[in-house]
Amino acid sequence: MSSNDSLKSRSLSYHEEPVPGKISVISSKPCETQQDLSLAYTPGVAEPCLAIKDDPASVYRYTSKGNTVAVVSDGTAVLGLGNIGPAAGLPVMEGKAVLFKRFADIDAIPICLSKVFTADGHTDADKLIAVAETLEPTFGGINLEDIAAPACFKVETVLKERMGIPVFHDDQHGTAIISLAALLNAVPLTDRSLDTLQVVVNGAGAAGIACAEFYILAGVRRENVVICDSHGVVYQGREKGMNPAKERLATSKPCRTLAEALVGADMFLGCSVGRCVTQDMVRSMAAKPIVLAMANPVPEIFPEDALAAGAYVVGTGRTDFPNQVNNVLGFPGIFRGALDVRARDITEEMKLAASRALAEVARATIPAEVKAQLAKAYPADAAAGVFDGECPVKPSYVIPKPFDPRVVPHVARRVAEAAVAQGNADAPIADFDAYEAALVKRLAHG
Repeated sequence: MSSNDSLKSRSLSYHEEPVPGKISVISSKPCETQQDLSLAYTPGVAEPCLAIKDDPASVYRYTSKGNTVAVVSDGTAVLGLGNIGPAAGLPVMEGKAVLFKRFADIDAIPICLSKVFTADGHTDADKLIAVAETLEPTFGGINLEDIAAPACFKVETVLKERMGIPVFHDDQHGTAIISLAALLNAVPLTDRSLDTLQVVVNGAGAAGIACAEFYILAGVRRENVVICDSHGVVYQGREKGMNPAKERLATSKPCRTLAEALVGADMFLGCSVGRCVTQDMVRSMAAKPIVLAMANPVPEIFPEDALAAGAYVVGTGRTDFPNQVNNVLGFPGIFRGALDVRARDITEEMKLAASRALAEVARATIPAEVKAQLAKAYPADAAAGVFDGECPVKPSYVIPKPFDPRVVPHVARRVAEAAVAQGNADAPIADFDAYEAALVKRLAHG
């Protein structure tokens, strides 16, 4: 049996046995006696219902809304699989729910929507918005997932305007937040600064466009960004395959192909397809370039090839290579912090705070007990000295690892701080040191 056949067999068995799927509902209250039943349902349940009717904010006291997130998708842009539809996308959304629970103790419910499509099978943004906005009474936040561009931009924008709970499209902002965290540590390692960084992005879908715009928000100059799609460089005056999001990033530079764009560039960011970058392209970049090749499962260029061609910092979207740009570093902590202060939105300042928090974790000295946990989860990295040093940051370690127990508490803390500072929190926290320490204890595993 080949390795692919073995993975397929193990994965199907994992999802089927001992019961189908990866999630279930477990009651948080006892229901074993006549009294329990009278409190859980009729007649006792009338009391919290009436309390919420009189004081709508008390829904957070008497229901699970404040710790529940809806993972909403129409299955039109499932990572690595494309437009496979809502039913086929359900295992991915269940997986997202597993990660919410495992890393942040957030209860997440997958909601895969049908009948929200145009006649040609693409997302009808207005239909999806109309359904998703009705979920606000039940959920504390909305995680949009695997919704194709350009409809995803309108869906998120309109829902953020209409809803009073956090709405976050992880395919856009998760990748942007994590990769910016890597960039914040990689830039000083290569003796650069954000305001002079020459960036080339390949892939002008939701993730690529969001990353480019987020880097600009963080300090990269718009005129220093070149983005490419399947038609080549997105340039001013181009007509083929354009949309408003691409227009905002269209360059005035004369380059027209990815290879031309990479000449002299400081950074390559890939949100596209495997093996589209060659060693010669990397050699044409500026000295000590940063290469984040995030296509999955085959990156735009494999790390060993990029390093051999002169790349200094290399990251991918895979777990088996250094510097994995993994969204699980972001969304659990972001939603944990947003839910805990009852934020009404996830703002740009909160996203920047999440990136900075991740960069801070990577730079901080790793305590002995944390290092022991990391050594168990990542034995090869530990043996190679990746986690050593007063400031562990190095070319092979510019972002922390997903199983680092410091990640979610610190991201949640910084996100919550930003929300409170903006006046975007209905339940402000007074002592953030105590909050972070309590989260460390709450989220400890084993």
